[in-house]
Amino acid sequence: MRFLLSLLLAASPLTAASVEGIKIHSTIAGKGPKTVILVHGWTCDETTWNMQIPALTKDYRMVTLDLPGHGQSGSPKDGKFSMDLFARAVEAVRREAKADRVVLVGHSMGTPVVIQYERLFPQHTAALVFVDGAVTISNDGSFKPPDPNQMKGPGGQKAREAMIRSMFSGATTPEMQQHILRMMLSAPESTAAGAMQAAFDPAAWKDDVITVPVLGIYADNSRMANREYSKTHFPNMELVEIPGTGHFLMMEKADEFNRLLLAFLAKQKF
Repeated sequence: MRFLLSLLLAASPLTAASVEGIKIHSTIAGKGPKTVILVHGWTCDETTWNMQIPALTKDYRMVTLDLPGHGQSGSPKDGKFSMDLFARAVEAVRREAKADRVVLVGHSMGTPVVIQYERLFPQHTAALVFVDGAVTISNDGSFKPPDPNQMKGPGGQKAREAMIRSMFSGATTPEMQQHILRMMLSAPESTAAGAMQAAFDPAAWKDDVITVPVLGIYADNSRMANREYSKTHFPNMELVEIPGTGHFLMMEKADEFNRLLLAFLAKQKF
């Protein structure tokens, strides 16, 4: 019921944004001079943020979108996904929304997307928020990226479901689980494999230093959080973990998540 209520509270859809001929679906909710863009993760869509929209539109204009190949957006004709393509899709939505400097919030795969956006469009980036997303791929052999090929073929759907269920925690209610499974398993097989390959493309991971203000909101004891790396590569980053949460912490403990996000936004100039 809460998900349905949040959907009904969403305001006007944008329809004109496109990148490389791909139609990008997005929605604006709320009004005001300050705009926040929320970017979902792998095989998700804009409904990832249903629990944030009602709380944040009181003070900010919120923009959600479906990345290429996800939700109601179109897919690349050549089937090729990349962090650059995703970042340019975000830029097309920002431009269509007629916003100047924005704060970008990225969940999971959305974290490297918003980082890439800052690299490509620093003049429009006021601050970043990482939501249980990786900031680096270790080169010491301790991390092995998932195999995109496992997401395809007769066993692909089963492999995807197993991966999704591994993201749940004791705080992921049955209603949340149903929403997440429905959302993520509805993405085409080509998106599941292609977006995963793009997410772990070594070319997308750079060891540059990003100096804009950053808030990292991570799950309890998250494997994604890398405090040592963040200290040197995101010197203006504050990293917090929400106890008792899993990968979808913005749903599981929405009130705490929204409180942290609103406190960070209140300190930014944009």
